[in-house]
Amino acid sequence: MDSEEDSFIRLPPPEDLRDGTPECVRREIERCQELCRALEQDQEKIQAAKEDVEQRTRELREEGELLHKNLEQQMCLNIDKERSCQMDFILAKEENNRLRQEKQMLKKKLEELRKRVVGEDLVMMLPALPEKKMVFKGLVTNKEDMNKLTLTPLIRYPLLGGSALVTFEKAEVAQGIVEAKEHTVELSFGEELEELDRCRVRVQAAPVDLLLPSALEISLTQSSRTILVSDLPHLGIPDEVLLDKLELFFSKTKNGGGEVESREFLDDSGQVVLTFAQDGVAEPLIAKGHIQVLIGKGKYDLKISPCLSGDVANLQLQPCRCPRTVLLSGIPDVLGAEPMRDTLEIHFQKASRGGGEVDALAYVPAGQWGVAVFTEDAG
Repeated sequence: MDSEEDSFIRLPPPEDLRDGTPECVRREIERCQELCRALEQDQEKIQAAKEDVEQRTRELREEGELLHKNLEQQMCLNIDKERSCQMDFILAKEENNRLRQEKQMLKKKLEELRKRVVGEDLVMMLPALPEKKMVFKGLVTNKEDMNKLTLTPLIRYPLLGGSALVTFEKAEVAQGIVEAKEHTVELSFGEELEELDRCRVRVQAAPVDLLLPSALEISLTQSSRTILVSDLPHLGIPDEVLLDKLELFFSKTKNGGGEVESREFLDDSGQVVLTFAQDGVAEPLIAKGHIQVLIGKGKYDLKISPCLSGDVANLQLQPCRCPRTVLLSGIPDVLGAEPMRDTLEIHFQKASRGGGEVDALAYVPAGQWGVAVFTEDAG
């Protein structure tokens, strides 16, 4: 036993031990045992609390590591998203610049087209020259007439939305309307209204200029496989039946023909065009000039002529101003098509406003477009 001076814990001796009796010693031992058990329980609790703290520390460390990892991932995602947004912004800016340039180009083209349509570029007013099949029915004694072809002008004039064409009976009325340039039209349909209740619109008047053909040269080419059959009899049978009989006759080599590739009636002429599949068949038939063809129970003497195709070699045009027609533009979309048309006609037929009797009026509302057809003025 260590001496009392070397002991780590020094407790004053209990009063009972001072007596030195066994009973006192026993009670002291029991008290120490209870104290030891209490200390052991406290130690177990401290150990359990320590383990809980360590477990919580590990959980918090794992949560911290997970949060740090998630934070790093989120930061990477944010960086990628920021880069993507920057790239989208750059692309959107480039697309915006491209669309702005395209808008400017389209606006410029629209302005050029508008100028061409309203007459500043008269090339847009060129008349169409459709393909036309014709039959020459006789000789020409005057050589000058051989180089002439009479054309009836049929010109299509594009009409933009918010504009109208007014044709007056008298040319001097149209000229006066054009010289005034701007006109104020009341939308009251002629009703007597108070000054404050009246609604007015301003429209601009301009002349209508067209390009008309003055000279036309056509180069003619004779087809090497096509013939024109005329002097056909009137048998009262359908056209297809007559075409079948002609094809059957001219497809036989004994009749001087060959395989027929196509056949057709010329419009309003009573003539038939036959095209053979091979060259060298049409020339001998054309050289004969006439041939007897068996149709039904009778023989008929038919005329064989060459078939010519023509191409425009030279076309000369001259500007022409419509004397009785005026172009109105800048008409706002404030009324329906029919009421606006009636309003314009009522306004421009009044002599008090410089107008006169209206022969025709065509109106196209804003947002739409139309085509006016001009023909030769018989007057």
